[in-house]
Amino acid sequence: MIRQLRQALCLLFLVRFLAGDFSVYNAIMKGTLVHCLSLHKDDFQLWNDAIVGVSEKGTISFVGNGCDVKTLSEVYGFSVDQVTNLGRKFLIPGLIDTHLHAPQYAFTGTGTDLPLLEWLNRYTFPIESKYADLQIAEHAYTKAVKRVLSLGTTTGCYYATIHLPATKLLVQIINQLGQRAYVGKVNMDRNSPETYVESTENSLKDTEEFIQYCLASGEEGKRLVTPIITPRFVPSCTTELMTGLGRLAAQYNVPIQSHISENCDEVKWVKDLHPECESYTDVYEKHNLLNEKSVMAHGVYLKDEELQKFADAGAGISHCPTSNFQLASGVFNVRNALDKGVKVGLGTDVAGGYSSSMWESIRQAMNASNTFRFGREFNSVGYREAFALATVGGAEVLGLGERVGNFWPGKEFDALIVDPFVEGGPFDVFEWENEEQIFEKMVMMGDDRNIESVFVGGKLVAGTSKV
Repeated sequence: MIRQLRQALCLLFLVRFLAGDFSVYNAIMKGTLVHCLSLHKDDFQLWNDAIVGVSEKGTISFVGNGCDVKTLSEVYGFSVDQVTNLGRKFLIPGLIDTHLHAPQYAFTGTGTDLPLLEWLNRYTFPIESKYADLQIAEHAYTKAVKRVLSLGTTTGCYYATIHLPATKLLVQIINQLGQRAYVGKVNMDRNSPETYVESTENSLKDTEEFIQYCLASGEEGKRLVTPIITPRFVPSCTTELMTGLGRLAAQYNVPIQSHISENCDEVKWVKDLHPECESYTDVYEKHNLLNEKSVMAHGVYLKDEELQKFADAGAGISHCPTSNFQLASGVFNVRNALDKGVKVGLGTDVAGGYSSSMWESIRQAMNASNTFRFGREFNSVGYREAFALATVGGAEVLGLGERVGNFWPGKEFDALIVDPFVEGGPFDVFEWENEEQIFEKMVMMGDDRNIESVFVGGKLVAGTSKV
């Protein structure tokens, strides 16, 4: 009977593999586990010879020591025949990108010669206006999502464009490819080109239709894509539009994303547009767009009083250092925000950022923090904390802290298998190096060549099924 059961399990595995539906449901992964329990620097864990049990629902049943595999298997109803030994490969949580522009992927790595506001008019708006064409949208969005998945991003928080059909198409593509995501139809009813602007009425109507479209795709907690209210930024949205979007966010209980205090000229512009408000943050607060479900990108020039408002509201900041450096916007003091109790995650912000890789965002977050050490004593962010920002930090910012971000039992198995020894990889490993030194090399030099497999909810969505 036991032999027949084992044969059945092997057959099921083979059928799924041949059908392209490989997963690690009802399996035990054994290897070097690396994750962070929180953003606190002492909550980084590198666990040699660890085991993770993944349930038939794609959730984490248990985490333990390899020597306890028999006992834990019996307690949780697994078979020791279901253990996949990863050797010295790393098992890490999926990376979480809290801010990226899907339509801008098409020109990532170009147009690096202008500051933010000129850059938007010269490059961004003309490209985004092309997404009225669904053929262009399908081609570009498919490439964008495949790329970020291959780089280990299991959750992405996307801006689309003002076009409702193309934004729905992005949702379909993300669902097909199996990524976890937040997607927003961008809102713009003022200070925008004639070829890329919408009326207030249509913007609100299309946003509500998009929310309903996403919510109808599955039950809460089970669907991959969550709709997110997306006023581009204050200069592109009238008071009437922002008020309406705040109302929709409350009515449907959905999250909000936008930009804030990215560039000095932008901050001054907002002050000129809204002299009745004390600050940029105050504009969002007065329009009911700042709460525990808000994700605001950049925040480079937020004053301490504004950061306190973020902390009090439970709102999060998406730190996008690669973009801040590339567009010469400024440097966000992530340590100051964290010390004030503000939730912070990392974002690539393509195409303001030159790379779709969260690994690059991790490195640039360290560089950004290090700039505050010049000529002064400062506790800058190291690789452990930067890695935490890209995992548990992003999960908290997006309200997913109870579902993803690390390997805590009960969470979903969003994970990467990382091979630091891959042939032709971007770095070399020497015999005297321990696992933490090797992982640090991965953080500082690794790329998609090291990412063997990418799982979302236990299902393989990118890479290979060598496991």
